Amino acid sequence: MTNSWQCALSLDKNRRPDSGSNEELARSIRAGADLRVGTAFRHNEHIDPAAENDELIQEVMDFRITYLIEDRWVAGIENLRMPVALPDGFGPRESMSFFLYNQDGHQAIARPFLDERSATGQPGPSPINDWSEMPKYHELESFDADTNAPSSNFIYDFEYFRFLVRPIWREVLSHDAHGTVIEGDVNELADTFARGAEVKVAIRGLCDDLTFDEGMPIDHEVFIHLGACYYYTEQRLFMASANPVVRTRPSIPLGYGSCVWDFGWLMPRTDGHVARWLCDPYTLKFRRDSKRYAIRWFVSE
Repeated sequence: MTNSWQCALSLDKNRRPDSGSNEELARSIRAGADLRVGTAFRHNEHIDPAAENDELIQEVMDFRITYLIEDRWVAGIENLRMPVALPDGFGPRESMSFFLYNQDGHQAIARPFLDERSATGQPGPSPINDWSEMPKYHELESFDADTNAPSSNFIYDFEYFRFLVRPIWREVLSHDAHGTVIEGDVNELADTFARGAEVKVAIRGLCDDLTFDEGMPIDHEVFIHLGACYYYTEQRLFMASANPVVRTRPSIPLGYGSCVWDFGWLMPRTDGHVARWLCDPYTLKFRRDSKRYAIRWFVSE
């Protein structure tokens, strides 16, 4: 393991691989690596088409929610970002900006508004917007435009994509949905966390309930950083409060759609129980429930 960031995959301006590989990226994420994505664009092509400023802007974004789909396809979601209006501040409406990037350069955005403004429409497919002033922006699908939670799938022709990984994590425990240990030991997890290690989980099938009636769910794992962790020393039961998670229906490439995504908080335990406190993005109403999942636990020291 190393603390340095490494480029596992790079795409050129045509989204063709020019270094690394899809396999290397998937192998890193499978092992729990953190993910950041670097891109570059010009101010008057992406920020303000009316401006004369053609300065190249470099961007690196953190994707603290990562998906591994069918054990081979990587996508990441920004779970903490609010809309930024470069170079001065923030966008016009209070919202989250759940940007989503796939390993092939397909992108998406879901934006639950937080300003309590009334919706004027119903969920469903929406017309593709006119982006003639931004010829490098290609909107592929649009959903729920007049609701509280619009989303779209798109491609922006960045100068490059660099998928950067940091392989600082070590898997110490895996178990099935009933807590039966497959590999590792909860004692090692508990001992390492007690020394101050950060903890991350990979939850298999977390978004299965978003597939509805469209056939068998697609195999996937969702990787989530944990915050406060707790260990019941006599029961040998470990649990944690996870960082915010954004869930979306698994697909290749990964994206958003109408009524197939949400966000919220989880509390996973080493017996397979996961308490869920999830928010409906259209109403901002929360619901509580619990399910059982197979989980892999990672530590970083």
